[in-house]
Amino acid sequence: MPARRSPRSGTPRRVATLSVHTSPLDQPGAGDAGGMNVYIVEASRRLAARGIEVDIFTRATSSDLPPVVEMSPGVTVRHVSAGPFEGLGKEELPAQLCAFTAAVLREEAQHEPGYYDVVHSHYWLSGQVGWLARDRWSVPLIHTAHTLAKVKNEALAVGDRPEPRARVIGEEQVVAEADRLIANTDEEARQLVRLYGADPARTLVVPPGVDLDRFSPGDRAAARRAIGAPADALVLLFVGRIQPLKAPDVLLHAAAHLLDDDPGLRSRLRVHVVGAPSGSGLEAPEQLHKLVAALGIADVVTFFPPQPPDRLAEHYRAADVTVVPSHNESFGLVALEAQACGTPVVAAAVGGLRTAVRDGVSGVLVDGHDPRDYATAVRSVLSRPELLSAGARRHAGLFSWDRTADALVAAYGSAAEEMARTPQPVRPLAFGPLRALPGVQVAR
Repeated sequence: MPARRSPRSGTPRRVATLSVHTSPLDQPGAGDAGGMNVYIVEASRRLAARGIEVDIFTRATSSDLPPVVEMSPGVTVRHVSAGPFEGLGKEELPAQLCAFTAAVLREEAQHEPGYYDVVHSHYWLSGQVGWLARDRWSVPLIHTAHTLAKVKNEALAVGDRPEPRARVIGEEQVVAEADRLIANTDEEARQLVRLYGADPARTLVVPPGVDLDRFSPGDRAAARRAIGAPADALVLLFVGRIQPLKAPDVLLHAAAHLLDDDPGLRSRLRVHVVGAPSGSGLEAPEQLHKLVAALGIADVVTFFPPQPPDRLAEHYRAADVTVVPSHNESFGLVALEAQACGTPVVAAAVGGLRTAVRDGVSGVLVDGHDPRDYATAVRSVLSRPELLSAGARRHAGLFSWDRTADALVAAYGSAAEEMARTPQPVRPLAFGPLRALPGVQVAR
């Protein structure tokens, strides 16, 4: 049995970031790509700017993907072969965690001991891998859940499936093992403690940020020309994956109520839906289009595919109101990005949206999911657009990825120092000693 090494304290030199089920290179707004992808990309770039190298391990979903991609200076994406490249749903990935873990351990084994100073896992699948890497390398495990099964199951949308028991158990295990749990908001930290028995002393609140250079106020008329919207339109915007959890149907019903209450609005109203079917939404990908037809609003609704960041900023700037009616959000980066562009937000008063949106200052929070309440909230925003636009910019300015990165570095350092002070037990490997194969270095 190899001796366990003492963890390094202080600022890490190199971080192993784990993102099993979705790649930071994927386009947010489709498939499993969303706010977590943005988080990993932006946080990794800021860590690299502080001289910390980041290796991001993610599952390869195509045989055409190169094994290694430099995402940006100091940030490397490593595509891991674990199971079939295509056609493997997220719910099938637990069966591939052994293969994924083996690839991560083999990569570290190609280097001198102590190559990685910390493991940062994102989502529970990655936490399972990180738990083993932590024990193998004697380095701290930092875990960000992004979403929690027990919280999602408490607020299921109509037509959505509950999260399976296997995920609940997996999350409980990771929460128990992680050296630090990173929560997006105070409420998420309380949920980790209340629902999962997390240690409050190891549960830190680190809000995500927003790219204030990319998402910033601009010329609305120019933005509307760029996306093909009339200059005098009243634009309501939805951005996100098309699935029951995100509740885009609430916006469509609200738009129908606005037209019923004021038929003269039809010549100006435009509803833009930016995103693609995902999750349970893949079971009925045409459902929103059918709803639009049934509501008689096909002439005012335009569907856009997921947009790259610069183009997405134009959609935010072109909108009068961004609507985020989700049944649950761990934070709600869409709301923050919209506000950074000066666009007020109408959002559900759930989860992290209560932090991302300041009610009455940067937008309006709505209790429940009654479309009439959303129609009322939209009218409220439109009655004071300049005031809420200024409030939206101020509120978004409180969040930045640099602050997020600084807090993560502090969390890495404190976890390493705590581990260095605490005697680490030697945990026997259940599968016995490893044997070297020709040309293969045995993992330590």
